[in-house]
Amino acid sequence: MRLRSIELEVTDRGAAAAFLENTWGLIPTGSSDGTVYLRGTEDLPYIVSLAQAGAPAIAAVSFSGSAAELDGVRSRAAMAGVRHSPVREFDEPGGSSGFFLEGPEGQVFRFVTDAPGTAGLPVDRDRPMQITHVVINARDRNTCTRFLVDVAGFRLSDRTAHMSFIRCDSVHHAIAFANANVPSLNHVAFEMKDIDSVMRGIGRLRDAGYASVWGPGRHGPGNNVFAYFVAPFGAIVEYTSEVQRVDDRYKVGAPEDWKWPPNRVDHWGASGRDNAAMAATEGKFRFRPFA
Repeated sequence: MRLRSIELEVTDRGAAAAFLENTWGLIPTGSSDGTVYLRGTEDLPYIVSLAQAGAPAIAAVSFSGSAAELDGVRSRAAMAGVRHSPVREFDEPGGSSGFFLEGPEGQVFRFVTDAPGTAGLPVDRDRPMQITHVVINARDRNTCTRFLVDVAGFRLSDRTAHMSFIRCDSVHHAIAFANANVPSLNHVAFEMKDIDSVMRGIGRLRDAGYASVWGPGRHGPGNNVFAYFVAPFGAIVEYTSEVQRVDDRYKVGAPEDWKWPPNRVDHWGASGRDNAAMAATEGKFRFRPFA
């Protein structure tokens, strides 16, 4: 299983697509029924979809896997009494089939078949490769974590005082849940080639008028380099690199393993965090009701 894409609804699809293509570095890969699709350089048909809507929303966070993996998720969902949709075909790049699953706080997760015919593109230091993780605000992150572990078959990687980090493959975390009062999108992280690519991205965004709201820095859990920005369509987006890869021998971290010295919240301590700007943005994208 792997994290594939995030399906977003925005109030100005054209402006959002222009930012993600011309400034952020994604590559347009077609449209269908008014939905625009953008990809990175990895072998995924797309990593972000944008649909026009009256208010910002998350339509789904999508994962791809084999038919056997998807059957396992559906079987566990049925046994647990979790709401899920019938299997259907999706008219989108990659031509996938799959289903939707409702999380414990109304989150919508989509599981689709792999698209093995998609070829990767040459690695480009100024373009994201893929989405490496999506962080979701949750009222009860422990219940949400248990849901993905028990129903989706994912693994818990780390816990801090504020967040739980969950993986679906060797990447340290594909999903994280953060303590919050409102279930919503916290941020989306796009993996870059290396640290230099992240730093070049910071400069490119600054040239375009977008200052980093946090970063550059290096996280504790995941050990990844980061830089966060508020996109003009209202979501927090992150450039990241060097995300840790783990396996079943990895020891699950606890909050006491991730304590920082005073006035520091990452390994480097080189940049400040604009808490006000991030807090004002984090609640804007909520999940569209499961249907």
